[in-house]
Amino acid sequence: MKIGFIGLGMMGKGMAANLQKAGHQLVVHDLRRAAAEPYLAKGAVWADSPKAVAEQSEVVFTSLPVPADVEAVALGPNGLIEGMKPDSAFFDMSTNSVAVVRKINAAFAEKNLYMLDSPVSGGPGGAASGRMAIWVGGDEQQFNRHKSVLDAMGDQARYIGPIGAGTIAKLVHNCTSAVVGVALAEVMTMGIKAGVDPLELWEAVRQGATGRQRTFDRLGKFLSSSYDPADFALRLLHKDVSLAVGLGKEVGVPMRLANLALEELTEAMNRGWAQRDSRVPGLLQVERSGIAPLNVDPAKIQAVLDADKPK
Repeated sequence: MKIGFIGLGMMGKGMAANLQKAGHQLVVHDLRRAAAEPYLAKGAVWADSPKAVAEQSEVVFTSLPVPADVEAVALGPNGLIEGMKPDSAFFDMSTNSVAVVRKINAAFAEKNLYMLDSPVSGGPGGAASGRMAIWVGGDEQQFNRHKSVLDAMGDQARYIGPIGAGTIAKLVHNCTSAVVGVALAEVMTMGIKAGVDPLELWEAVRQGATGRQRTFDRLGKFLSSSYDPADFALRLLHKDVSLAVGLGKEVGVPMRLANLALEELTEAMNRGWAQRDSRVPGLLQVERSGIAPLNVDPAKIQAVLDADKPK
């Protein structure tokens, strides 16, 4: 296909290179023409504006730093909306704002154009190697129509739902990464200051139950609200976190997230859930959020987990 690509930075450069490797003809644009030179040398065409990219392309992809950049490229003067052909699609692979994504989608729909939010996860290394998740929200027929192009850039291109769904998934993922990173720093400093060698401590804990499990695989019980019988009782985790917080206090390490977690566990204990699974405090957050109790079929959850097991 003849593909437009705008934004050849840390993530975009790897994705664009993989599109060329797959045999697609590129029309490229970036704030710095120098960023496009490697692709021009391999046959890509330079365009002076997003509009010019759109006029020469069957489908357009962007990978840009912030929501304002995407909005300007899509809707601004000489933007994509001025150059795209009716019934063609624009995939934004940036980490965007849900409100901006929906605004662009509404404006495009008035002109019989499609906008799909398609953020990616894998970092620059994944963008270069093609080992990258792509989470797509928007028109499912357009996703299916361009699936082979998405597969040229990532090995896990997945349709998530209506417009904005891909962006929501990306924000859930990256916010989790931030929270987990802060929590890991907190507990590791506690362990190190309490007297354990950093390398020895890291090597040990990464082989524990939490270390061996993929982060989001821990959500099975949360999704199905299956907290009985317990794999590991709440009362035992409450005891363990109480001991950890006590050790942090003893050695003079601030344990802000651990104390918040302990408060959550204590509230769950006060509900009379001591014998239920240690992940039962998740019910408290479901209540606070005002969403309906979760009731995903455990068999469907297990099927997802089994699909990732080595054959």
